[in-house]
Amino acid sequence: MSYRLSDLINLDLSACTDKIIAEYVWIGGSGMDLRSKARTLPGPVSDPSKLPKWNYDGSSTNQAPGDNSEVILYPQAIYKDPFRRGNNILVMCDSYTPQGDPLPTNKRYNAAKVFSRSDVVAEEPWFGIEQEYTLLQKDVKWPLGWPIGGFPPPQGPYYCGTGADKAFGRDIVDAHYKACLYAGINISGTNGEVMPGQWEFQVGPSVGISAGDQVWMARYILERITEMAGVIVTFDPKPVSGDWNGAGAHTNYSTKSMRNEGGYEVIKKAIEKLEKRHLEHIAAYGEGNERRLTGKHETADIKKFKWGVANRGASVRVGRDTEREKKGYFEDRRPSSNMDPYVVTSMIVETTIVWKP
Repeated sequence: MSYRLSDLINLDLSACTDKIIAEYVWIGGSGMDLRSKARTLPGPVSDPSKLPKWNYDGSSTNQAPGDNSEVILYPQAIYKDPFRRGNNILVMCDSYTPQGDPLPTNKRYNAAKVFSRSDVVAEEPWFGIEQEYTLLQKDVKWPLGWPIGGFPPPQGPYYCGTGADKAFGRDIVDAHYKACLYAGINISGTNGEVMPGQWEFQVGPSVGISAGDQVWMARYILERITEMAGVIVTFDPKPVSGDWNGAGAHTNYSTKSMRNEGGYEVIKKAIEKLEKRHLEHIAAYGEGNERRLTGKHETADIKKFKWGVANRGASVRVGRDTEREKKGYFEDRRPSSNMDPYVVTSMIVETTIVWKP
C-alpha cells in the first residue's frame, strides 16, 4: 500500500501510543521572529509547570554568542495543536540564560511581574487586541491581490468586502480563525481591512498576561498557515507607502472599576494618565510606527495625544456605548501591528493602575 504525504501528516497516533508531540514556541532575537521545535513527551500534559524546561542555540537566533550559546526555554502556556491534533500541544515559552536571567527579548518576564501585583490583580484588567496584518505574494513580496508592480483601485470597497476583486486571502483567514478556536485561543472575530490584502483578527477579552500569550500564539499559528499556503504575512505597520491605511494593533482595555458604576470617571482619569506619558508609550508601541501615525488614514498624529468619543482619528477612542452607559472600556489606537503585546498590555496597566503622577 502506498501513502501520500498528507496521509502521514494527518496520522492519528493516539490509537497506538500514549506519547505526544509538544511544539515549543518562542520569540527570536529580532523581537518579532517566532521560532519553534518539537519534542516527544510520555503522555498528555495540561499544566505548563509540569513540562520540562528545554534549551536552544541562541547564537543561531541572535540571542547569544557562539562560545556561550545555550538559552533556556521556560514553558508558560499550553494550547491544543491544530496541526497535529489529538493530545499534541503548542507551548508558549520565554527565554532565559542558564543562570536564570531573562533575555533582553523576553518581555514576558517584566509583564508578569506587573500583572502579579495585588493592586493589578484586584482590578482584573481585560484586553481585546485587534491584530492587523498584511498578506504578501511570496516571490515578489507585494500585497496579495495586487497587480505585480502596480496598484489596485483606491481604498473604499475592501473593508469587510466580499468578492474576488475585493477580498484576497479569505481561505487563509478562515483557516486561521478555526485553528485558533481549536487551540483554545479566545479569538473573537476577523474582518477584511481597509487596504486590500490586509486583514484583522481580534483576541479577547483576555485577562492579564494571558492576552500577550494568546496574541503571540495566534501570530505563530498564522505564520504556520501562511507557510502552508505559500504566502507571506507581514506585521509591518505601513507595508505600502502612499494613500493606504497602515496596520495597527488597537488595544481595548478595561478594569473592574471601569466596568462598574461610576466607571466613566475612572476611564477619563486613566486617559489623562496616558496623555501625560504619551511619548513613553509611543516609544514602546512598535518599530516604524511613525510611518503609520501621520494623522491620516484613521490615525492621530504621533506627536499629539487626543481622545474622543467614536473618533477613529484619536489616540484613544471611547465608544458610544461606554459614553451612554457611563462605564465600560476604551481603545488605545496607537500600538502598531508589530508591537509586543506583553509590553503594551503591561505598560497600559502600569500607567493607569500603578503609576501615581
